[in-house]
Amino acid sequence: MGPRGALERFSGDVEGRAFDPHVVRRMLAYLRPHWKRMIIATLLMLVATMLTLLTPYLIKVAIDRYITQGDSAGLNRLALWISAAFLGTYVTTVSQSYLLSWVGQRVLATMRSQLFHHLQKLSLGYHDRHIIGVTVSRVINDVAEINELISEGFINIVGDVLLLGGTIIVMFSMSPKLALYTFTVLPLMVLTTWLFARHARVAFRQTRAKIAAVVGDLAENISGMRVIQAFAQENASQERFDTVNRANRDAAVGAMSLSFIFLPTVDFLGMLATAIVLWFGGLAVLHDQLTVGIMVAFLAYVTRFFQPIQDMSQLYTTMQSAMAGGERILELLDTQPAVADPADGQEMAPILGRIELRDVNFLYRQDTPVLRDINLVIEPGQTLALVGPTGAGKTSIANLIARFYDVTGGAVLIDGIDVRTVTQNSLRCQMGLVPQDPFLFPGTIRDNIRFGDPTAPDSAVEAAASSANAHEFIAALPQGYDTPIMEGSANISVGQRQLICIARAVLADPRILILDEATASVDTVTEVLIQEALDRLLEGRTSIVIAHRLSTIRKADLICVVQQGQIIERGSHAQLVAANGLYAQLYARQFVEIG
Repeated sequence: MGPRGALERFSGDVEGRAFDPHVVRRMLAYLRPHWKRMIIATLLMLVATMLTLLTPYLIKVAIDRYITQGDSAGLNRLALWISAAFLGTYVTTVSQSYLLSWVGQRVLATMRSQLFHHLQKLSLGYHDRHIIGVTVSRVINDVAEINELISEGFINIVGDVLLLGGTIIVMFSMSPKLALYTFTVLPLMVLTTWLFARHARVAFRQTRAKIAAVVGDLAENISGMRVIQAFAQENASQERFDTVNRANRDAAVGAMSLSFIFLPTVDFLGMLATAIVLWFGGLAVLHDQLTVGIMVAFLAYVTRFFQPIQDMSQLYTTMQSAMAGGERILELLDTQPAVADPADGQEMAPILGRIELRDVNFLYRQDTPVLRDINLVIEPGQTLALVGPTGAGKTSIANLIARFYDVTGGAVLIDGIDVRTVTQNSLRCQMGLVPQDPFLFPGTIRDNIRFGDPTAPDSAVEAAASSANAHEFIAALPQGYDTPIMEGSANISVGQRQLICIARAVLADPRILILDEATASVDTVTEVLIQEALDRLLEGRTSIVIAHRLSTIRKADLICVVQQGQIIERGSHAQLVAANGLYAQLYARQFVEIG
């Protein structure tokens, strides 16, 4: 795939509504648990706004009533009031910021927790179709933008609007003529703001899509670093990442350029308004049409008038990012799991282990059938082996039994009960999985084994490891069972990881066990250890074994050969070899030395 193709995979919709009430309503729901603190923060904002408006007026009074009159006692009293106003502004602003940060961090944690909870509920099909890095970007970057808007943005917008309105009212009350002169710059301000808003909507939405592309491509490259280095494709990967990264850079520069043009323009108009006040106000003072105090107050109010406009422009850019992120977050939250518990779903009773696939059909996409007319019965305690070419449908059968996916036709029954009628948790807690690619979580070896039963004591953990032939190598490690697992399990070999995963399954003590190519990626010495551990694990359980190494399944009670989504042969090892069909060919290909 070329760099252009890689970029297009991550492209998102950069159009959209500048303000979407539906998104806002859904996002504001996260503030409801904190409504008391938000009310207090709003009241503090109102107090801070009133004190901000009051301070220049007090300075005007100090100049006109006390300084020009030589009233030092009155000036001292007013200086105390001005100091109290400044102190009050400081205290209310700090308190408001603290409350909003307190609420914001909790909203942030709640949103991310809810997203993670929902991601765990979504079926494997969703995760198969979506890039991990983009999902991570949604949970981290987009949520942060939304949180900034809902926890601080809306209150600050209200405060800025009140400050603007209050400033206009106070300025007109002191000198309507000078206020009109000052506001001659407003048409230019309105035009500038309109142009900024018009271009910012698309620009800041593009930045959300492009940063998701960077995170997504980075996650893919890191996950595939072994393959990249093995094929010496570092340059090609670098080129692809640079293309995505440049697109993000250009989008960010484009968005920031709007701010870099807009904010200096606002500053320029503010300075122009200040010059107008100095010119016309100064002339009015010289002609005794205005007091010095009013002119000084006007200069202070001009500064306060343009600051909220700058703040609201920044909030507008935040709102555009938040709207784009909010749409994608809601799209994720509104995605319904393809596999869901029924409204009247019952708890699965303790499983005996009889599995039946009755006229099962399955497809991932409408135009791509995967399984067709599968009929299969596995009795309690039996071991079923599934063999066949890659892509034949073996893993799909196992996925349907564990209900990672739902059949598109027919039914999967366990102990005569359709798996779609019971809760997923009650079903899967009685199943175990040993995957082809053994996965270990961050933490210690002990933690990873205990994942099969979080309440198990240390003695049970060690007993499970012994049963899985893992105790010997674990005990030889300097920290034993408390050895931390490095990122990517780099300090543990593939075979050792698989033994730990088997120990995890032993500790879980499932009634139904799925082994997906459990010995596919290990050496022959480790394979012997794994096979011994698996023999103990399989005993007395209903087991589904997916295998390419046919030597590992000769003892299976039933072997099914799957080809192009259908079971074309079934029987014991001896029966299938005697039938001289596909199984016999596969077996002969692997064991040509056996006559």
